Amino acid sequence: MKKAGRVFVVAGPSGAGKGTLIRKVLSETPGVHYAVSATTRAPRQGEVNGKDYYFLGEEEFERLIEQGEFLESEEVYGNRYGTLKSEVRNAVSSGRDVLIEVDVKGALTVRSQLAGALLVFIMPPSMEELESRLRKRGTDSESEIGARIEVAPWEVETGESDCDVVIVNSDVEEAADELARVLRGEQV
Repeated sequence: MKKAGRVFVVAGPSGAGKGTLIRKVLSETPGVHYAVSATTRAPRQGEVNGKDYYFLGEEEFERLIEQGEFLESEEVYGNRYGTLKSEVRNAVSSGRDVLIEVDVKGALTVRSQLAGALLVFIMPPSMEELESRLRKRGTDSESEIGARIEVAPWEVETGESDCDVVIVNSDVEEAADELARVLRGEQV
């Protein structure tokens, strides 16, 4: 019988660098499955359906909720996001480790559904740096940046207290190395 894969949940405030770290680590860590999330938001420049997200309409997203297809789903800044159970179940049952990227609320929901999931919190080095990163990426309006900054203190407090591992992302190389060690089971 195949050993089941492990589930790693990477969470943090918007702008903490979750996506950057995950892309770097996945490119260097074969065999880890990235659970592609579903969303109702429009694709950003360069994003590919089925690779970055499953881009869905409101009706389809709602239908999947009603059918119990999501491990977790949330409305975040006016758009809906969710992790499909099938994205996790298929990989774990075939023995592959799975990496899920969600916000802090989503991470807590995953933990309530999958007791063995390891929650990794990506922490910005400071609130000033977080705001700077949000502005530099140029994908959010002023009001969206404001909303993201407003919820960040709660996310940091909750992530620090409720996640299993906290990685401060002040240096991408160091933070990616730390995340890779967590995935290899060298640091928990």
